[in-house]
Amino acid sequence: MATATALKIERRSAALGAIITGVELAGGVDDATLKALQDAFLQYQVICIRGQQAMTPDDQLAFASRWGEVSVHPYVPSIEGHPGVMKIHEPTPLTQRWHADTTHAEKPPALSMLLARVIPEVGGDTMWSNAALVYEDLSPGLRATLDTLRAVHQGTTLANQAGLDRTAVTQTHPVARTHPITGRKALFVNADYTTHIDGWTHEESAPLLSYLYAQVGRPEYVYRHKWRVGDLVIWDNRCTQHAVVGDTGGAERVLHRVTLLGDRPV
Repeated sequence: MATATALKIERRSAALGAIITGVELAGGVDDATLKALQDAFLQYQVICIRGQQAMTPDDQLAFASRWGEVSVHPYVPSIEGHPGVMKIHEPTPLTQRWHADTTHAEKPPALSMLLARVIPEVGGDTMWSNAALVYEDLSPGLRATLDTLRAVHQGTTLANQAGLDRTAVTQTHPVARTHPITGRKALFVNADYTTHIDGWTHEESAPLLSYLYAQVGRPEYVYRHKWRVGDLVIWDNRCTQHAVVGDTGGAERVLHRVTLLGDRPV
């Protein structure tokens, strides 16, 4: 069983992100190692635990369950025999836009764990942005305004294709949410799921939302991860957004994602 003393943590950008080596998760980890990983996760918001090729879907679910309750996606199917493990493959227009996962849910995921199974020789990097730092760098006047606003989030066209009623995949959340553990505020609107500011028209909402989305993509807030097979990346869905780079040229790209149930944003 892995122990915390073997961990090596390397910070990868000023905004967020760290690489962790020296631990093999498939055999289980002791409580001290788990605590060290969770502390690094809260500090860096995105951590990559390298060298986890031996993990099976059952291992991934078992490890994830030590962090919280595994969430099954409401309309994207799990891989056969492993409820809660979703196959992620080639980049799509949805995944290439900056977003947090499943924000149309009443309780969006707290975090996600993505395990690289097949990675192209080049291309297919994933970028993460620190949405807390984005919020903190806005002007005091704009932050004060955002603190009074809520936004409407709706499921994507995949929800319609799955036959779900629109009201079942629609929620209203604060534009800036407070992290339940750190207390830090972060921007919580994204181009995949946010449709408009609550109480505003779509046309009135568009200029403000477009401005906020543009801030998320600024390079000083971003960590860009170049995948290796066996990378297990864990990110905080409450205070980051992510987007894949769609430059694989059709090469095979397979990753397995597990998400953990979060709380209702406040």
